[in-house]
Amino acid sequence: MSETPAAKPSDAKPEAAEKPAAKPKPPKPEDKPFPEFIDTLFVPAVAKQLAEHGITADRLERVEAERPVVGGSCPMVIGELPGGRRFWVCFASENINSSKLIALADPGSEATLLESFLIDEKRMSLALLVSRLLQRLNGQKWLGGN
Repeated sequence: MSETPAAKPSDAKPEAAEKPAAKPKPPKPEDKPFPEFIDTLFVPAVAKQLAEHGITADRLERVEAERPVVGGSCPMVIGELPGGRRFWVCFASENINSSKLIALADPGSEATLLESFLIDEKRMSLALLVSRLLQRLNGQKWLGGN
């Protein structure tokens, strides 16, 4: 009596079961060039968050200008809120991961203090930049009653 050997499962994977090539992931928003990131993502996100507090900024834009208090040109976002309150988020370079400073000025006064801003963060994200800016403005009681 001859027995037919049972078919053994092959250790080789059939080619048809191979995974298709993974599609490249779209770049993260934070990987966009600095001007594009600030102009198309950060400024609109800040404006939206301010609007949720019933505030429409009189000015909210990216500029290359003199840093408040200490001088020296740098890329920054300048915000002017109703009633004359102003803020500056200054970047050391056109890179959202570069060191950042923030300055604030009440109506009728000039900024007199630069503060380090987001110094402990290893990697910046849009959400982190927006939330911490709004948190700082709220700390000044600029977003309504606390």
